Amino acid sequence: MSKLDLDRQLVRRARQLARRAGRPVVELARSHTTVSVERAVLRLAGVAGADPDGIPWVNRLVDAVVADVGLGHGVALPVFAAAASSGVDDLTLLAQKAAAGSVHFEVPTGRAATAARRAARRSVAAGIRRIDRRRAERERLIRRHGDPKQRPWIYLIVATGDIYEDIRQAQAAAREGADVIAVIRSTGQSLLDYVPEGATREGFAGTYATQENFRLMRAALDEVSAEVGRYVRLTNYASGLCMPEIATLAGLERLDMMLNDSMYGILFRDINPIRTFVDQRFSRQIHARAGIIINTGEDNYLTTADAVEAAHTVTVSQLLNEYFAHEAGLADWQLGLGHAFEINPDLPESFRLELAHALLARELFPRAPLKWMPPTRHMTGDVFRGNLLDGFFNLAGVLTGQGILLVGMMTEAVATPWLSDRDIALQNVRYVLNACSGLHEDFVPKPGGFIQRRAATVLAEAVQLLERIVDEGLLNAIAAGTFGIMKRPPDRGRGLDGVARHEPDYYNPATEILEGTQ
Repeated sequence: MSKLDLDRQLVRRARQLARRAGRPVVELARSHTTVSVERAVLRLAGVAGADPDGIPWVNRLVDAVVADVGLGHGVALPVFAAAASSGVDDLTLLAQKAAAGSVHFEVPTGRAATAARRAARRSVAAGIRRIDRRRAERERLIRRHGDPKQRPWIYLIVATGDIYEDIRQAQAAAREGADVIAVIRSTGQSLLDYVPEGATREGFAGTYATQENFRLMRAALDEVSAEVGRYVRLTNYASGLCMPEIATLAGLERLDMMLNDSMYGILFRDINPIRTFVDQRFSRQIHARAGIIINTGEDNYLTTADAVEAAHTVTVSQLLNEYFAHEAGLADWQLGLGHAFEINPDLPESFRLELAHALLARELFPRAPLKWMPPTRHMTGDVFRGNLLDGFFNLAGVLTGQGILLVGMMTEAVATPWLSDRDIALQNVRYVLNACSGLHEDFVPKPGGFIQRRAATVLAEAVQLLERIVDEGLLNAIAAGTFGIMKRPPDRGRGLDGVARHEPDYYNPATEILEGTQ
């Protein structure tokens, strides 16, 4: 039952407009590929390891194919044709030979193309079956250990740079009540056009996202899950230039959530828009198959734009993220759409405004878990004020029925939190959840009152913006600075040189399997 008495016809129009705005971008993604998409295909086929300089062999292999035949045909057919003609069954060995210049590539035709297509599909299918097994394994562990008894799930960040220290902190946090552990990625990794290899012990403001780090943390959380009697989920980031590869590695190592936003990399990392949308679609197809919940990044807009004036841009982004996610195969239960408690607390009625915005998101996406983000922009370094503000944030999350609540830190923007800071923050969350867990049932805004009117205003402004985006085109809207005030034109940004339009004979066995086209 609606608590906001939203205009259902306006809600339907908003979704229709989001589909119309997003459809040309989906067609763009369907007709292009990127080096990271192709590397993800080869990772599914088993290419692993790195050269002595730390560059993954999958990068070396794709680079060699691109140098010989370009990217537009895809890499699957040239690679598997070369493997057959050279008698090399191990694709990692083939990559090493290609890097040494002893293997060259061409686009096969006729019987050679048929054989290469068959071998590529068989090899990639084996990787996707491994993802399927990891998903089934998650479901078994949830049945064994159980899920958290209440919502929202408590989501807590660790980020020391050292995966082994992260493990200790993550297990301690789980024992103190955290339901989801997010390992923040090292600053700048999103701009690396390769995925580092192995366990890492150094990172700035975060820890590198690598397959081995994923494996180590997942094993540690499995251990503590058995200890605390509930399945503890693991989150990392699938944004950046290697979004498809990191999504693939996450599926292979049974991560449970991934930061995966349709526009974050464009706006905040200046990654080319076309590269981002192509990579995002493939990565979300992997997430859909792996049963991974995505977290979107609308909260970031409010760190650069005013949270009241730009509230409707958050709603528009959520609607676009929903459309892109559904188109890629994600179900509603996998949509951790983002929003945040970022209104200036000195503004009169700020808490009522926060409730209106949070409840609007809850009612627009009733079956999505939603990820509710704590205050950051207006944290001043006054830890007492900060802890109080986080308490109001926690209360807003309970009142409006959020699904995933990121634990706010009173030392936000001052220092990397100490374990004691996390303990205090978790005490704050636990108190509010224990004291107020059923308030969502009781909280009903006054009919025609402040909260209902504010939510209606934001929805109407969102529809107006979507109408403009449909007329202008989403890529042009992004270039104009519509979201987060960042202006990002489609012919600029990092990674554009790694994008190619499909040639008529383009082949991607992973997409074929994930979409069930054959």
